[in-house]
Amino acid sequence: MGALTPETPLAEVRSIGARFGAKLKRLELQTVRDLLFHFPARYEDFSRIYDIADLIPNQEATVQARVDEIDGRRAFRRNLYIVEALISDETGSIRAVWFNQPYVRNVLQPGRTFNFSGRVTQSKTGEIHFASPTYESAEALGETKHTARIVPVYPETKGLTSKGLRFMVKPVLDELKALPDPIPGAILAKNGLPDLMTALRDIHFPGTLDEAFLAKRRFAFEDLFYLQLYNLGQKIALSEEKAPEIKVDLPFVKDLLGHLPFELTPSQKQALWEILKDMEAVRPMNRLLQGDVGSGKTVIAAIAALSAAHAGYQAVLMAPTEILARQHYLTLRKFFPEWEGGVALVTASDRRLFYGHGLESAVAKEKAVAEIGSGRVKIALGTQALIQKGITLSDPALVIVDEQHRFGVKQRALLVRQTGDKKREIPHFLSMSATPIPRTLSLTLFGDLDISLISEMPKDRKPIITKAVGPADRAKTYTFIKSEVRKGRQAFVVCPRIEPKEEVSTAEIQKLELKSVKEEYEKLKTKIFPDLKIAMLHGRLKAAEKEATMRDFAEGRTDVIVTTAVIEVGVDVPNATIMMIEGADRFGLAQLYQFRGRVGRGEHQSYCFLMSDTPSQTVNARIKAIIAAKNGFELAEQDLKMRGPGEFLGNSQTGMPDLAMKAIQNPDLVKEARDEAWDILKDDKNLARHPFLKKELARFTGQVHPE
Repeated sequence: MGALTPETPLAEVRSIGARFGAKLKRLELQTVRDLLFHFPARYEDFSRIYDIADLIPNQEATVQARVDEIDGRRAFRRNLYIVEALISDETGSIRAVWFNQPYVRNVLQPGRTFNFSGRVTQSKTGEIHFASPTYESAEALGETKHTARIVPVYPETKGLTSKGLRFMVKPVLDELKALPDPIPGAILAKNGLPDLMTALRDIHFPGTLDEAFLAKRRFAFEDLFYLQLYNLGQKIALSEEKAPEIKVDLPFVKDLLGHLPFELTPSQKQALWEILKDMEAVRPMNRLLQGDVGSGKTVIAAIAALSAAHAGYQAVLMAPTEILARQHYLTLRKFFPEWEGGVALVTASDRRLFYGHGLESAVAKEKAVAEIGSGRVKIALGTQALIQKGITLSDPALVIVDEQHRFGVKQRALLVRQTGDKKREIPHFLSMSATPIPRTLSLTLFGDLDISLISEMPKDRKPIITKAVGPADRAKTYTFIKSEVRKGRQAFVVCPRIEPKEEVSTAEIQKLELKSVKEEYEKLKTKIFPDLKIAMLHGRLKAAEKEATMRDFAEGRTDVIVTTAVIEVGVDVPNATIMMIEGADRFGLAQLYQFRGRVGRGEHQSYCFLMSDTPSQTVNARIKAIIAAKNGFELAEQDLKMRGPGEFLGNSQTGMPDLAMKAIQNPDLVKEARDEAWDILKDDKNLARHPFLKKELARFTGQVHPE
């Protein structure tokens, strides 16, 4: 066959063929592109060739030596085959040993010279030897792959080692047809980055570690550059759309604020002002409202929705769960009980209409849908089912979505408004998130959104007393919880997340978590708190069961609720003052912070107990961090440092490549990528003059699914 292209199937590559197909598939490698972009995780520096006489214990080293003797034997009483060779150079000799690799005896023929790279190990008798070194002929012409160089070490799978991957990558690189570079040469030169073909060679087989670093930086820049092109492209496209100009009635807003039982914090006021000004613009708002758990985001969203409704438009507020949708509905009803413009709650298990002054009724779905479609209801709340088939919105001008940072183009298309003169308008969009995300991550992943921050908690909130609890203090903690419940308080007990293994399916993980919560529920109900009212909540309950369980807890009919992570968002029970987190070491810092935010919402002192039986330093550091953290954003920064962006965000959720995930922690690289993306788009917003870049951007966004 001719020169290889990125689309060539690996099964058709002469040096690979079909025999490695199943193993490569486990690594999700099917084409030449997949293989070439399966980058090394790290490198071993075997570039210096040592004299045998200079070797020392625990050293990673390469020697060039002649095979003097080689033999193999089966170990006595053990299912182990040992190959042992004596190798030498002009300065001395050393033994090399391999375990369960009988074929080595046939490859390393006496009298021939090889490079040997690996760790020098010292035995109990003080003798040093090579332990399972990588070997490669020193007599063959051409560049080495595995020894006497900077050696790449790849993510591996059973039956396919880094050595095997190096055997595949090298000939593919040699036979690859020269590829055009999607990044303009001027951008590469300005940022000191290598071109595509140079970077591909240097990331797999660098001459120096500096070359490897520069190649990795180039590909990290490339991924960030694509992401910024997408974000800024979305922002430009949205700026060219039309949105309804929602004239804000300031006296009306002031009246709403005056009826609240508290004063907004300075950052709440600033966020509200930014949102209201955006709503008055002819361009669609695209804003993310971030704030700690309990910082008062919902009341800001409610005032925005009421302002849109007061101006004659319809507002839609969507949440990811029925529990959270119901919580928003209750907040509106609680703080604005005299609002007569009509509020509807539509979920699978609950449909309600509220027209102010206590006029609330449970209704059939058809009735709620009809009231929304007629325009009599000005604020519609529910899950994303609100914009699906079967529900017609009347005049949607503002869409608010909780805990979903983006609202996709397809979703916006469902809400396009046709004005009287047939001009197209799309609603303003506000996203809310209680998940604290460091600023660099926000700018990188959500660069198409304007961001408003609520940076402080309401003045009347008491700090939550947080303590790490080891096995010795468990009984004392149970006694304390019982005493608090006797005073009329309530408690959450969160069960540990089951850490998945590669071979365990999502369904199996859910079963394990269900077992975990059931076991804890039975223990607390029968042994620890037999005289208290205990309930259980988990993801496998039907929606109606979840709703009923949470309603009983919210209305005080349950003392303790034992739950999985489904409790993380959407729960506001001011009387709940205790959060007990089992296996606290199993959760990330941001998630622990979310759990803790479920308490501390009322007038009573609240407590969070972090239960852990793991004494590791990492766990201790994580628990110390949440005890000391002043706010969620400070904690998120620490979590990012401890776990890295991949685990912090979840690679499977973002689809972001590993290099880009790590590069997110480099603000300078993020800024460089953003600046270059903007420079291109301001003169060529559709990338018409950069067709190959446009093609690669489409491929990237298809993989990463940024929406």
